[in-house]
This record gives sequence, structure tokens and C-alpha cells, in this order.
Amino acid sequence: MNHKDVSTADFKNYLEEDSYILLDVRTPDEFKSGRLKGASNINFYEETFEDEIDKFDKRKKYLVYCRSGNRSRQAMFLMRDLGFDEVYNLENGIISWDDHGFQIEK
Repeated sequence: MNHKDVSTADFKNYLEEDSYILLDVRTPDEFKSGRLKGASNINFYEETFEDEIDKFDKRKKYLVYCRSGNRSRQAMFLMRDLGFDEVYNLENGIISWDDHGFQIEK
């Protein structure tokens, strides 16, 4: 099992492999304001968050992010505890992604 924080550059490399499922754990309003291409939104603050995450295939590979990396880090550890094999968190979140000049879609 592999669960860890990764740099923005590493996260982008994983994303380009196209073998990962991309999850944005911010609120719907944050998601609408700008997101990474191909991301699915699951609100970390919803009381059903754990149940929604638990429905995903635990054998697939996941990339998770939020605004600053805090919520997605918590989500990564929750996913680890639920039995997910491979989850990577975008260290410093979409803020860092934007700071690196990488594409954000609206």
C-alpha cells in the first residue's frame, strides 16, 4: 500500500500517466471556481464523505487534492484506513498547482 504527500511536479507527472482517478475534495463552490481537468468532486465536509469514498474501487490508483493540501491529506489517510492500495496527496494543494502555472479549468 502506498499513501503519501507528493510535490506539485510529481503530482503532475502522475496525472499525465492517465492511470489515476483524480479527486477534488473541496466544496462544490470551490470546485466551480477552478479545478484540475478530469477531477471528480466529493465534498470533504459532507457527512456522507466517508460513505461516498468507500464506494470507489480500492484497487485503483488515486490522486487527491484540495485548496492547501490539508483536507486532501486527511482524505488520503481515511482512504488508507478504508483499504485503498494507492493514494497520493497534492502537497500544498491547488494553490501550489496555480503557483507553478499549471492549467486550472473553470
